[in-house]
Amino acid sequence: MKKFVLIHYGFVPPTPEIGAAWGKWFQDYGSMMVDNVGPLMGGKEVKDGQVTDLPLGPESITGMSIVNAASWDEAMAMAKANPAIHSCRVYEQGAM
Repeated sequence: MKKFVLIHYGFVPPTPEIGAAWGKWFQDYGSMMVDNVGPLMGGKEVKDGQVTDLPLGPESITGMSIVNAASWDEAMAMAKANPAIHSCRVYEQGAM
């Protein structure tokens, strides 16, 4: 098994439909989960010694899942089923 990181993007105010979609996704893929972080509700960026508030919107990172998958194909199938509001980016975690 390999580990992959799925980064969830986008925010809209939660609705019952959004909650149900996430519940189904976790039910379908829960056995592959290593860790889940979220929901993330805003943040701050530190760049060149300056701090900027990060608003919630389509490009916001709103969560992250670390999953076990046998291959990129399996990780991508999981990402395609992901109910992320805007998008989901997938990275393979390298060995330390």
